[in-house]
Amino acid sequence: MDNSRFTALRGSERKLLPSSEPVGDPPADELMNVTVYVRQDPSSTATLPRLEDYSASGARVQRSHADTNAAFAADPADLEKVAAYYTAQGLRVLEKSLDKRSVTLQGTVNAMSQAFNVPLKLYESAHGRYRGRTGAVYVPRELSAIVESVFGLDNRHVGRPFNHRARALPARARAQQGFFPPELAQLYGFPDHAGQGQTIGILSFNGDLDHGSGGYDTAVVRTYFKDVIGADGPSIENVVVHGPGNDPGDGSSQADSTGEVLLDLEVVGSLASQASIVMYFTVFTEQGWVDAIMSAVTDAQRKPSVISISYGNPEDGSGTLWTEAAILKVDEAFRRAAAANVTICAASGDDGSRDQITSDTLAHVDFPAASPWVLAVGGTHLEASGGAITREIVWNDNEGSTGGGVSNVFGLPPYQNAARVPVSVNPGSRIGRGVPDVAAVGDPETGVKVSSPGAGAVEMIGGTSASAPLWAALMARLNGLASAPFGFVNPLLYAQAGNSLNDIVEGNNGAYSARAGWDACTGLGTPNGTALRAALAAATTTGNGTRSRPVTLAT
Repeated sequence: MDNSRFTALRGSERKLLPSSEPVGDPPADELMNVTVYVRQDPSSTATLPRLEDYSASGARVQRSHADTNAAFAADPADLEKVAAYYTAQGLRVLEKSLDKRSVTLQGTVNAMSQAFNVPLKLYESAHGRYRGRTGAVYVPRELSAIVESVFGLDNRHVGRPFNHRARALPARARAQQGFFPPELAQLYGFPDHAGQGQTIGILSFNGDLDHGSGGYDTAVVRTYFKDVIGADGPSIENVVVHGPGNDPGDGSSQADSTGEVLLDLEVVGSLASQASIVMYFTVFTEQGWVDAIMSAVTDAQRKPSVISISYGNPEDGSGTLWTEAAILKVDEAFRRAAAANVTICAASGDDGSRDQITSDTLAHVDFPAASPWVLAVGGTHLEASGGAITREIVWNDNEGSTGGGVSNVFGLPPYQNAARVPVSVNPGSRIGRGVPDVAAVGDPETGVKVSSPGAGAVEMIGGTSASAPLWAALMARLNGLASAPFGFVNPLLYAQAGNSLNDIVEGNNGAYSARAGWDACTGLGTPNGTALRAALAAATTTGNGTRSRPVTLAT
């Protein structure tokens, strides 16, 4: 194709997956959607928060979603220029968003291929059939200073849920018969609050590009809360970003993520029963990820104070499915979340220090948990008796293990300077962001009792996708007891509250081992909610909460 009139977008380069084989061309007249993200309004004086801004003492800043959106919005003229150009190329504008700084376009495969100067092919891979591309995405030179990224041309499957069923062992062989969420609240000392006044966003994915299910049956969920937990269910609202939305399956297909959706919803709903829950439904593509996270972070109508993410994919290596552009855009969304006092909780993965990649011998960490703007959550094996914890170690049962390690993409954040994060075990001994930050029960053999897909029978589920929503619910309770949401809580945890957690000192996830203090398996430890509340309250009351003013709003 002719590149003389076009400029390649930074970070948009795609390579073929190692297992991919071209199998032909997608139908030229098939309709598809793409999302074009543009720059911040050049006249705005607002700057995204930096990690360094949170290393100086200062009081928390309470800021609304609407104010944050206005500070980082697009210039309407930029959106109009993008819309006008691509309309002239035969594409249709579906949506223009100042807050998300995006234009959503629809057109045929042939029109999209020509508009973005990218040949599109069909490929078969271990991840299934997908429409893909190689090389960069191009924009015309007259838009090169405006357009930052484009997603949707390539629809390969990105990410998977981190939930594991318990093995079919005889009851006598189990170390523990699992826990209902209220039991975990007691064991972890959750403060007495039900999350009233808070909104928790949950990213929810459909299992396959074309026909995979993913969702919850209202009757199953209602029965779980009323008859199993013995409490009124929370308020639940569905927001469809991409895909069919709430589409529950029976769990019989590997492409069905209904089990994950039920796990997230029932853990959060049991532990923060008076919070409002918003399910942001999307699909397992890079576009699906970016658009859903940006939609949740900028949602000034529902105003989530906590967002829970139980899915991910390796940040790097031959098994990664992320482009640099997507990682940058998602990380930018998390920085905007910090500016709006929104906490992001993300599962660290269920494949130990290898994180799903078996094509090399290196250690890898999962994204989005690897982002330094995220509260990354690892998993433990938990045993209890008489309402008290008797043993808690790193989850590693030879079938799954908590993710964790040292990022190959993100540098060491200032809040981890004193955490003794080890150098990477990979060649080069890189110093990078340590994952996770905290942990909670994740071993499916000592897992959480929730509804199963289909008939809704109670089953024991684990994985760090059980740990992440547990922490999301805890943060909602803590927010409800405070004068304002804690938002980007990592600096507070490391500077003031680390000693208020249960330190896990036994076990490993492969390349990394537990130890006193922070470690690359369970972070700072598991919740002691009452002590954590006191530590955070003391830190923010005295002004030692490591929070300076992280963003300057436009005037």
